[in-house]
Amino acid sequence: MKLKICGMKHLDNILEVGALLPDYMGFIFWEKSARYFDGTIPELIKTIKKTGVFVDETVENIMSKIDKYHLQTVQLHGKESVAFCQELKAKIDGRIDINTEIIKVFSVDESFDFSVLEPYEKVCHYFLFDTKGKLPGGNGTTFNWKILENYKSEKPLFLSGGIGIEEIPMIKDLKIPIYAIDVNSKFEIEPGLKNTSLLKKFQKKLKPATLNPKQLYNEL
Repeated sequence: MKLKICGMKHLDNILEVGALLPDYMGFIFWEKSARYFDGTIPELIKTIKKTGVFVDETVENIMSKIDKYHLQTVQLHGKESVAFCQELKAKIDGRIDINTEIIKVFSVDESFDFSVLEPYEKVCHYFLFDTKGKLPGGNGTTFNWKILENYKSEKPLFLSGGIGIEEIPMIKDLKIPIYAIDVNSKFEIEPGLKNTSLLKKFQKKLKPATLNPKQLYNEL
């Protein structure tokens, strides 16, 4: 299960969190967010995928941010249509110098209709489910994960929405495969500033260290 740490903002904190080697690091390019990012992204380990989070942005502006920050992933957190995703994907696919993947976000509540996902299958690489609330994201609450039992797509799934250390047992009890966990506000000292000690604790509980054969023998 991969880990995405989103809402990064401060240079030193980005480096501290980067040292934890998350799989994805998210930068929010929605100006209304308290975690809006307009700074400089330092050099990170290549295994960390820099992810730009956008809300109903234009294709041109997204492409501009991809070029400026060398984004490996784009997260669409608004009401982007299938046609919009298709246009963006075509722009990305038409470039030989980038290989950026697309995550399409869906805000979920008890009445979510999973059939809306089908038209997006061919125009994005991942789906992300977040809690439906007043804001496009960052509402800091979980939704009823039981409805994920209705998820039939083979697209890799990101799970988001108010996830903290307390949610780990429930994550491990889920009956469907989760590709990545997306965390943000539950690990903040203030908006955009992450508590690295708490993140490290979460990471350890989420991803127990893999034992090599010798260690496994000693354990037995």
